[in-house]
Amino acid sequence: MSDQLLQSERRTITRKTRQINVVLRNPEEAAKLTVPAPEPPLHDRQLGAVGPFKELFRELDQMIGLDHVKELLYEIYAMLQIKKYREQAGLHTGSHVYHMLFRGNPGTGKTTVARIVAKMFQSMGMLSKGHLIEAERADLVGEYIGHTALKTRELVKKAMGGILFIDEAYSLARGGEKDFGKECIDALVKAMEDHKNDFILILAGYTDEMEQFLLTNPGLPSRFPIQIDFPDYTVDQLIRIAELMLQDRQYHMLPQALMKMKEHLMQEKQAFGQVFSNARYVRNQMERAMRFQAVRLMKTHPVVPTKQELMSILPEDLRFE
Repeated sequence: MSDQLLQSERRTITRKTRQINVVLRNPEEAAKLTVPAPEPPLHDRQLGAVGPFKELFRELDQMIGLDHVKELLYEIYAMLQIKKYREQAGLHTGSHVYHMLFRGNPGTGKTTVARIVAKMFQSMGMLSKGHLIEAERADLVGEYIGHTALKTRELVKKAMGGILFIDEAYSLARGGEKDFGKECIDALVKAMEDHKNDFILILAGYTDEMEQFLLTNPGLPSRFPIQIDFPDYTVDQLIRIAELMLQDRQYHMLPQALMKMKEHLMQEKQAFGQVFSNARYVRNQMERAMRFQAVRLMKTHPVVPTKQELMSILPEDLRFE
């Protein structure tokens, strides 16, 4: 990001800070000003979900951004619901395959969305258990010939009636032809076909690496009819995520701290690009700020801090390495 654009962002934040300084003299108003008003839930505008689904979609709507991901999940919900109506009407329903591929950088919500998908399918009666098993390469790849296929089949068996979620799935294809990861991929392809109505496989990982991963087995791309891209969060979205994290724990950043955090995020995104860990990075920084705030209060307050002091994150509490 250019220095000119960075300066423009600083001026904008400073102007907004001046506008609310009068209100901020009342400390009880500070926490209310930092979190933007939420947009109307997408499901209220589109699907009219009721009962447990309304709560499920509310959980999804509370996630910042990911509009395309949300739209696609609502499409799946609508299709599942119509399938139930068709069954009740005695109409042919056929069968659908719901194996999924999630592509995106760390901290973009892939695991959280996988958990919501499991709840949705369980609530719709499409999965008998609806549980989610999270796995990685070490849980699937063995140490000798035949061991990998056995481990993979055992994990698939545990996932029956639910979802098997494999993060950093591209790691299964690393190591060349002699690596046992290829044996795991072959076993997964077979399981996806043999048990396509008994469990759902979700593979997740970086976008470019997952594209390469799909080329390792000619049967892989067609096995995943649902492929979802998880975009990086914008700086404004990351700031909102930070504020909501703090609000959940009854903290808030003062305007000067907010400006410092926003400037830092702009620099980090520019410096690290595709390896930036998005919401995960923000969470780590907010927890770090809470620790430094605690140390600051212990050192500077001989008596018990006020409620406002206990809630406030100051610029000096934000320390970036």
